[in-house]
Amino acid sequence: MIKQENRAHFSLTTQLFVLVVAMFGFGFALVPLYDVFCQLLGINGKTGARAAEVVEAPDLNREIVIEFVTTVNEGAPWEFRAKVSEMRVHPGKLYNTTFFARNLTAQPLVGQAVPSVAPGQAAKYFRKTECFCFDQQSFSANEGRDLTVIFILDPELPQHIDRITLSYTFFATNNLARTVDNSSSEI
Repeated sequence: MIKQENRAHFSLTTQLFVLVVAMFGFGFALVPLYDVFCQLLGINGKTGARAAEVVEAPDLNREIVIEFVTTVNEGAPWEFRAKVSEMRVHPGKLYNTTFFARNLTAQPLVGQAVPSVAPGQAAKYFRKTECFCFDQQSFSANEGRDLTVIFILDPELPQHIDRITLSYTFFATNNLARTVDNSSSEI
């Protein structure tokens, strides 16, 4: 009776271990699966991977408002803002804008911004030729700096879209942000 009970426990433990490993693997697979899903359906505001093309004659009869929205990941020790809240642009013309980021800690940090474009349908027409979001950004203690985005709207942008929101969430990519200096708490 005890041997049969031990087998049942071992079987349950094995099944639970396999389930945990499968969930862990699924968690890693979610990011690439999500990217493929969004690319296929053209949703989630991810900008297209195609290179930007400068048009010799931009559409000066059409004006699109680009709004810039910034957020900092909850608890991340950053100051992050757009230098301008919006721009009026013409499809086919190259533009640049600047964002400002500052490390608010006394330690070096590495951060990265994750972009999103809304409405999602506009994402494939919003082409960034240069963006701080492409790379992780290293900041010294208390360092602040301007970060550049150079972009162009594809002239094929659907006519009903007259406003686009480009939003960035900035977050720390290393654990230095969570390091606590215990030396100041000594009594």
